[in-house]
Amino acid sequence: MRKWQVQDAKARFSELLDASLKEGPQIVTKCRVDTAVVVPFEQWQRLQQAKPMTLKEWLLSDVGRGDIPLPSRSRMQLRKPPNLD
Repeated sequence: MRKWQVQDAKARFSELLDASLKEGPQIVTKCRVDTAVVVPFEQWQRLQQAKPMTLKEWLLSDVGRGDIPLPSRSRMQLRKPPNLD
């Protein structure tokens, strides 16, 4: 991603827009701090639609949660109870 100082972004706004369409997101800095990102509108729409699910939605969905690896019970070793005498 290319970085533009705010004064350059203002002076060459058309170039900034063209760069975002051809090269992808462009960062605008103000006082050497990343302040904004210019992205093509289609990319912005995709990002808005890809909202993360809440925990409740995730638990109620049919999305696979993956397998949790559990050791087989035959390999588990039991500890001896402590001697309380």
